[in-house]
Amino acid sequence: MSSGTVTSTAYRESTDADGRPRKAWEDVAGGLEQLSATDLERMRGQVDRLLDDDGVSYRPLPGQPQEPQPEEIADAAHLRWRLDPVPLVIDADAWAALERGLLQRSRLLDLLLADIYDQQQILHRGLVDPEVVYGHSGYVRAAHGIRLHASHQLFLHGVDVVRGPGGQFLASGDRTQAPSGVGYAMADRRAVSRVLPEEFARTAPHGLGQFFRTVRRSLEAVAPAGVDEPRIVLLSPGTFSETAFDQAFIAAQLGIPFVGSADLTVRRGRLWMRALGRHEEVHVVLRRVDAEWSDPLDLRPGSRLGVAGLREMCRRGTVSVVNTLGSGVLENAALRAQLPQLCRELLGEDLLLESAPTFWCGSDRARGHVVANLARLHVQPLSGGLTVRGPELSAQQLQTWRDRLRAERGRWVATEPVAPSLAPAAGSDGLHDHPVGMRLFTVAQEGGYAAMRGALGRVVGHHGHPSGDPAEHPVLTAAKDVWVRTPAAAEKAPVVVTAPVEQMRRALAPVTSPRALSDLYWLGRYSERAEDMTRLMLAIRARVDDFRYNPGAEGAGCLPVLMAAVRALVPSAGQETDSYAAGLGQSQSQSAGGQRQSQRQGTRADDTTMLMRSLLVDASRPGSIAQSLAGLHQAAAAVRDQLSVETWIVLAAVDHARDALAADSSTTAASLQTAHTAVLTGMLALSGLAKESMVRDAGWHMMDTGRRVERSQQLTTLLRATLTRALPTPVENLVVESVLSVGESIITHRRRYGGRLRVESVGELLLLDPENPRSLTYQLEAVAENLLALPGASGTSRPERHLHDLLSSLRRSDPAELAEANSEGVREELAELLDGLHTGLRELADLIAAQHFWHQVDMQPLWGPVGVSA
Repeated sequence: MSSGTVTSTAYRESTDADGRPRKAWEDVAGGLEQLSATDLERMRGQVDRLLDDDGVSYRPLPGQPQEPQPEEIADAAHLRWRLDPVPLVIDADAWAALERGLLQRSRLLDLLLADIYDQQQILHRGLVDPEVVYGHSGYVRAAHGIRLHASHQLFLHGVDVVRGPGGQFLASGDRTQAPSGVGYAMADRRAVSRVLPEEFARTAPHGLGQFFRTVRRSLEAVAPAGVDEPRIVLLSPGTFSETAFDQAFIAAQLGIPFVGSADLTVRRGRLWMRALGRHEEVHVVLRRVDAEWSDPLDLRPGSRLGVAGLREMCRRGTVSVVNTLGSGVLENAALRAQLPQLCRELLGEDLLLESAPTFWCGSDRARGHVVANLARLHVQPLSGGLTVRGPELSAQQLQTWRDRLRAERGRWVATEPVAPSLAPAAGSDGLHDHPVGMRLFTVAQEGGYAAMRGALGRVVGHHGHPSGDPAEHPVLTAAKDVWVRTPAAAEKAPVVVTAPVEQMRRALAPVTSPRALSDLYWLGRYSERAEDMTRLMLAIRARVDDFRYNPGAEGAGCLPVLMAAVRALVPSAGQETDSYAAGLGQSQSQSAGGQRQSQRQGTRADDTTMLMRSLLVDASRPGSIAQSLAGLHQAAAAVRDQLSVETWIVLAAVDHARDALAADSSTTAASLQTAHTAVLTGMLALSGLAKESMVRDAGWHMMDTGRRVERSQQLTTLLRATLTRALPTPVENLVVESVLSVGESIITHRRRYGGRLRVESVGELLLLDPENPRSLTYQLEAVAENLLALPGASGTSRPERHLHDLLSSLRRSDPAELAEANSEGVREELAELLDGLHTGLRELADLIAAQHFWHQVDMQPLWGPVGVSA
């Protein structure tokens, strides 16, 4: 049994008082009863794998409610999303009653929100004490006068509910600031429906896709007056947000840009999204940044998450932000105590979805009740925070808290603990009942609210409080998919009115912001960097195996040369590669043969294996494969709304291979080979997805540019480290062969030049051949085409002019002259060319960033007269 206040009176979701399956569970119970502990463990593994394939994660951050600091963000890791494979099934009749209460609650809170930031009749009439509103952290004084161009002011509403001992549903909290979880609910549904396909088909729960379509239509409906085709964006705190997956997933499902504060700006009285060479007006913002952080000018000075001037634009009505600024005041725990009376006063109805008994200590009567019964109550601050649990306090602590409640009065709210219902969940030793709860969602639409017929289910408990009540501020132990049964008589599907084809064709073209372009550019660079370094590791591994027990063999000197390339690409590996080279030189100077010498060489080969392992699992090493993969993950997460689902399947497969290697303390050459192959396969799969699945828009061209720039820099570094000094023929032949293998051109070279391995032919094939997709000339020409394809390209920008100069210097080169060595064995022309190209490529990368990613601060006023357009 999960931790929590669980008694014999707790309602059991799956069975009645006699232990028989409830009717709603019959289609699921039969299948579950046949599952062994091994079957359940297998199901849990399948669910974990599916979630990993979709990249589902969350990232708990410290520092709340303060803005997370950079060092906190760096230390916070993305955690795997935990999902119980056993769904939570809700009967159609029970859901119908719950839905009526949910929709009524949304209508009631909508009226409260509109009144709090306008006439404030509930305060003037004494229905709510002013201290309850003004004393709550979610109240935003600067939001007065802001109204949406719609019939409802509360756009998206989340309600946490549990089922009490009598089977009645109780609300344990309202989520109105920026409700999260809709994306997680859909991800949970996708995973569980695939693990339990037969049970899912028999149960036939309501689908969740319709809710996303309703949200999209509702977002269009709240646009400012006169806007027929609104541009909608989702404003996120960024990829380091706790629920970054949820935000990006919703943006992708709704088909709207996933933006950060750097993507938006206020100019001439309106909100704009930065695009290449222009600005596109934004009409609706789906806000996932808390209100106080949304505007550093009017709300929270110094906030890096908000847009300066956003509040003023909301007040003027030139942009609609949902949920509206200040809507977090409805999360006030003290308001829950007032909702029954408010419902009768404002709606003329009894409250259908009640809360657990709640007492605000600012009332003398309520405070007296709390003080007298503190030993069985839970107490929390008015604005939320750590809950104090009376049953866990000593006599002395109880008296201390009674004195504090009398002194601080209105700062505290108490609730009666409620034992939540129990539902089956998969454990390591089989099925067991655990306390469960749900988060339900509604969205405003013309004429009322629409509910998502499903929920984010939760197996709940209390972190650090094994005897606490899971109904009060529950901590997610594992998620659950919620299956809402359809009525026996199938409901007629609602008619969805769609826009005419002509109107759809006039829809606003997607715009990629400079921030997203930067992330896509680095996605291309990191994926190419990981691929190229992996190819080099595989080439070195092959040579190590060739000379593992025969270091004196002809050609063994190629290994120090290839290790020098590793040192050039990963400076932190310098000491290890130098040690290897010195050891090999000592072995070669001794007499050939001998068991001791072979043993020393075998030890050095093992050292190389450990170096390669470190480069694959240690993300703290600059230039390592691990660091590149970490950067790739971060860049991909920032543009999740623009990537296919298959992208995360590929990345998950790479992660599984690396995790297996990291967990293997006795790394062998075979396990290392397996991991390298998995990484290379993954990077090739990403390249294929980009080529075959992405539209050739500005984002694709920038991602391809990043890939080409990185490939060029990797190539010039590799050639500089390996070919600029003449070597003995046997050694040079093996170096040339390895370089061609890393450059994926060995087959082409053999077909074109036969068995002649010469530096001259390498220069011609890898530097100058415009038909070879791996040559430097090919990369630079591809970058030129990408830059020319970007919106507003002139062909004469600084990056384009610089690129033309690089191509010109490259085309003037003669392969024969590049291969010539001076009396000291140095190929001066090749070294000079590669040094110049490498420096030029770094300058090109800086110019591209300055041209397309960075923006100078616009010194004009943040807003102009109302009605002025850019």
